[in-house]
Amino acid sequence: MARYSLLALLLLAAVATAVATAVMADAENDDILIRQVVPDGEADEDHLLNAEHHFSTFKARFGKSYATKEEHDHRFGIFKSNLRRAKMHAKLDPSAVHGVTKFSDLTPAEFRQQYLGLKPLRFPAHAQKAPILPTKDLPEDFDWRDKGAVTNVKDQGSCGSCWSFSTTGALEGAHFLATGELVSLSEQQLVDCDHVCDPEQYGACDSGCNGGLMNNAFEYIIESGGVQREKDYPYTGKDGSCKFDKSKVVAFVSNYSVVSLDEEQIAANLVKNGPLAVGINSVFMQTYVGGVSCPYICGKSLDHGVLLVGFGEGAYAPIRLKKKPYWIIKNSWGENWGENGYYKICRGRNVCGVDSMVSTVAAIHN
Repeated sequence: MARYSLLALLLLAAVATAVATAVMADAENDDILIRQVVPDGEADEDHLLNAEHHFSTFKARFGKSYATKEEHDHRFGIFKSNLRRAKMHAKLDPSAVHGVTKFSDLTPAEFRQQYLGLKPLRFPAHAQKAPILPTKDLPEDFDWRDKGAVTNVKDQGSCGSCWSFSTTGALEGAHFLATGELVSLSEQQLVDCDHVCDPEQYGACDSGCNGGLMNNAFEYIIESGGVQREKDYPYTGKDGSCKFDKSKVVAFVSNYSVVSLDEEQIAANLVKNGPLAVGINSVFMQTYVGGVSCPYICGKSLDHGVLLVGFGEGAYAPIRLKKKPYWIIKNSWGENWGENGYYKICRGRNVCGVDSMVSTVAAIHN
């Protein structure tokens, strides 16, 4: 009996150690962690035996082609690895659907390099903190898309400019609240012209396709005098020389504030002030197809800038048999990713660091 008790204690200790390691893991170590929790050896062989069919469907759906047979075979190998990875993600995130996405022929390192771009987290020392708001009358469901404050899903392409889309999305919503007009703003202006740095952290500068920070971008907009329309300064997905024309500015930042880590405060700020610029850990997003993502473990290091546009309840939790509250996230990977370009992630415990870096912005009404 004592031997079984000792074994149980050792098992509990091992699980606790794994969870503690998961919480501390950074983005580059998340996949190693997942492999430790869900061994590669459990790959679904029937699924992988049909990998050629899946790959053919993937190439046709997303218009993929490769210059040489060697490159084709290389990408097919990565694709098979990502099928196994999606299966692992599904085990750790059972309330979401994971599978083949437009990124299934990229290694995790390639995915990070090409499609992420959030600089290391640090808010400017002088950043204003958002005032505490009442929370007792918050609705159960709220979505700024239904109220006309959110533009269509955009596509950053293979450029680490997610931070610029998060910035413009927040300002588009704030401008709508201030003026009643929804205007699509220029991310390319930020990519080309915004080089604001955090004076307290070396290397934390907005650097176009090499990454940036939303709060740095708000600082740039204040200093430069505003943002042009997207149609006047269109997106190219590449770093370029600054072509800012101040005479064509249509949206202005009055101020921005850092929102409390408290999820009720985040919800209250969302309802009152419009869509919020947030950072997130993207480790489960490369394989995400739909549903509410609520992984049992996920790192808190932030590597992707997105836009929080609403919240709701749904998608019964597999263990608790009750509705799961979630955030509604607008992404910048096009409408052919996720749920028509959107990501749902559960509320309640700062999953994947989604509550750690939240900013609200106010627009000037001219």
